[in-house]
Amino acid sequence: MQIVKKLKMTVCLVFAATFLSQAVQADEVKIRIQSVIPTTADEVTMLNAFAEDVSALTDGTVQIEVLPAGAVVGVKETLDAVDKGLIEGGFAWTHYWSGKHPAAMLFGSPVAGAGVGIDNIAFVSWFLYGGGQELYDELWDEMGMNVKGLMLQPVGPEALGWFSEPINSMEDFRKYRFRTPPGIPGQTYKDIGVASVAMGGGDILPALEKGTIDAAEWCCPKPDSVFGFQKVLKHYYLQGLHQVVVNADMYINGDVWNSLTPHQQKSMQVAANASLIKAMSYRIYENGKALKDLTENHGVQLHDTPADYFTEYMNAARAALEKNAAENEFFKKVWDSQKAFAEVAVPFWAGAQLSNANLGQAYAKSLQ
Repeated sequence: MQIVKKLKMTVCLVFAATFLSQAVQADEVKIRIQSVIPTTADEVTMLNAFAEDVSALTDGTVQIEVLPAGAVVGVKETLDAVDKGLIEGGFAWTHYWSGKHPAAMLFGSPVAGAGVGIDNIAFVSWFLYGGGQELYDELWDEMGMNVKGLMLQPVGPEALGWFSEPINSMEDFRKYRFRTPPGIPGQTYKDIGVASVAMGGGDILPALEKGTIDAAEWCCPKPDSVFGFQKVLKHYYLQGLHQVVVNADMYINGDVWNSLTPHQQKSMQVAANASLIKAMSYRIYENGKALKDLTENHGVQLHDTPADYFTEYMNAARAALEKNAAENEFFKKVWDSQKAFAEVAVPFWAGAQLSNANLGQAYAKSLQ
């Protein structure tokens, strides 16, 4: 009898193990994420780190594969391809889709700090605790997109950009054909008389070399140096208002997202929240190393941005925000949320940050 009982127990354990194995296999999913930039970019390095976190948190049941720009569809078709299920996911900056809805800019690149002094750290506070995440979820419905978005990588403030000669005023700036981001940040440059040209990151250096444009911005010292702008231009300006806040995010097809278990979904959301602080931390150190290399080894000259730029750009940005709020109800809803947050948070945060800025500047000047 003992032998029979042991055999029955063994059979039960085998069936249970088989069942559990099949259950795990049934929950496994592979998500292909097509990026809008080359896989060599820093943003993709951080995206792969996010993918590793997701795999670890889900015991390997969710595997994310990052595809380079253009692997399945063109860069401009990325979001539509995710919506239609041609690819499971995409990776870009939400302001890339401002043509589908103007409020996309308020999440991907709220021009001039949304006109109310929000920096990249304050934006994360608004997103996580000030109602931003709920509005972000609404955005996709407003667009009519079958998409679940995950905010991953805040950065900022972005550099004003690269020039062939020093610019001492807006009069000098207006002499250049200048690569800018799409949407309202780029349009605001046009509104102050700058010849703004929108194009993807991988197209900037070839355009500079061919003379299609003669000045450019992309992001910050590390990503800029990866693209090689220092090979053509040597005058670099760190302070810009056009993208004080920038956020790269991932879009997952809604049906794919809904097919995930609650545990898998929660794991991805936890990994996304972790990515917010990891991305900011990564950027500070990597940009510091890159700026040091650019100025010490590549002949790049660092300059302060002309004072009249800030006044002209802020005024134009504010006018653009007010115009869009008057024309679009959801844009107004998001901007009102950011303004309400800023009224409470910015006076404290801006005042506290002065200590950090003065401390850092004192040290930077001592190095000089």
